[in-house]
Amino acid sequence: MRVGVVTFPGTLDDRDAARAVRAGGAEAVELWHGDADLKNVDAVILPGGFSYGDYLRCGAISRFAPVMTLIIEQANKGMPLLGICNGFQVLCESHLLPGALTRNSDLHFLCRDQKISIENVETPWTSNFSQGQEILIPLKNGEGSFQCDDATLAALEGEGRIIARYVGDNPNGSRNLIAGITNAHGNVVGLMPHPEHAIDPLTGPSADGLGFFTSILNAMVK
Repeated sequence: MRVGVVTFPGTLDDRDAARAVRAGGAEAVELWHGDADLKNVDAVILPGGFSYGDYLRCGAISRFAPVMTLIIEQANKGMPLLGICNGFQVLCESHLLPGALTRNSDLHFLCRDQKISIENVETPWTSNFSQGQEILIPLKNGEGSFQCDDATLAALEGEGRIIARYVGDNPNGSRNLIAGITNAHGNVVGLMPHPEHAIDPLTGPSADGLGFFTSILNAMVK
């Protein structure tokens, strides 16, 4: 299985994401923001960082990168797509996911190990977890507060589209402790914490994040 990992100018976590893909058993394929070819990948990851320097809004310029035209088209046809942190912001700017990621409630950059609860195990990125499983992975963001209107929140809750919530206190002021969501079809997932930094206890707080990368492999093999 081939999983594309996109690099925008300012992306920081593409190498970690590619390493996590390989640890999960798939082939990591480099995709550049200016590419007009997805290189026959089966799924795509938009990693974290500060794409295009976060000018205008986080993810606002990346949404118009040439590679995103192809990614949006394929995601709308069902291709699995995961956006982590800045990638989540790009997904919202691309209208592949609803809502927006805004400044943290305390207006400070946040960096800590964070426990989250996996709420939806029906997506290709979360199928190797169990319902309600709590995992520990890093959280690092300045604009990680998920916000949406009441109607959107009711739809996300009612349709089971919240894939992860923060456990304990609300680290960034997200509505309903939301750490990640999926689209209506379940193939597009946005997650604010960083599972790619928690695939090996030697280099992270746990190996809990590896499940996201083994899930996609298993989902495509089935």
